[in-house]
Amino acid sequence: MASNAERMGEGHEGPSVSAVPTHVAIIMDGNGRWAAERGLSRTDGHRAGTENIRRILQSFAAHGVRYLTLFAFSTENWERPTQEVNALIEILQEMIRAETHQLHQEGVRLLHIGRLDRLPGGVQEGITDAIELTRDNTGITVALAYDYGGRSEMTEAIKSIIADGIQASQIDERLVGSYLYTAEMPDPDLIIRTAGEMRISNFLLWQAAYAEYYSTGVYWPDFDETEVDKAIAAYGRRRRKYGRVDGRVSGRADS
Repeated sequence: MASNAERMGEGHEGPSVSAVPTHVAIIMDGNGRWAAERGLSRTDGHRAGTENIRRILQSFAAHGVRYLTLFAFSTENWERPTQEVNALIEILQEMIRAETHQLHQEGVRLLHIGRLDRLPGGVQEGITDAIELTRDNTGITVALAYDYGGRSEMTEAIKSIIADGIQASQIDERLVGSYLYTAEMPDPDLIIRTAGEMRISNFLLWQAAYAEYYSTGVYWPDFDETEVDKAIAAYGRRRRKYGRVDGRVSGRADS
């Protein structure tokens, strides 16, 4: 029987002109279930998921992907038990401290999308320093979506547009996009969700208007280079028509 991911790849006409997406975004799901199946704590699962980021980053970069956005902590995740939230923040701080300089040496540019003001001061400083250190790097751009929610992002964009005194007649899609957290990146071409779920979960609601979706039953800590290959192969079988009836549209977004 075909998997969800395989079924999502069916029914599309031929390969796209470019089989490699410019921007891949991932909803990294299944850490807790991965841990539960091994008799481990949810914190152990989140730590394993974090440790998986480097190999996935390297794999996508090797394929030629230019932007990678990772959904690590949503605005709704604050409602989880305090112990789990604190563990997630601690893991983030550890990751920034342990990985930033190595990623900088490898030419990775780091970005953050979401709110910073609700994170502890030390974490805010670590994120800001990492962004500043890597700002001129020309390798793959990695955006960490932490304390991120699509509805919150659009709400804040609307508030900022009003605060800047912009008239309604001046507002178009390009202007709205310039007020989003992702203004420095092209829209995602491919959105991957692990652990078999099919929900969007308030992720990149504006930006994902024409993204291709790919769902796999593999838990995030087990999502490896082979799974990356499968996702990109599935993307390559899609024809992205952006609402058009005829004509072939490139699978690679403008960067």
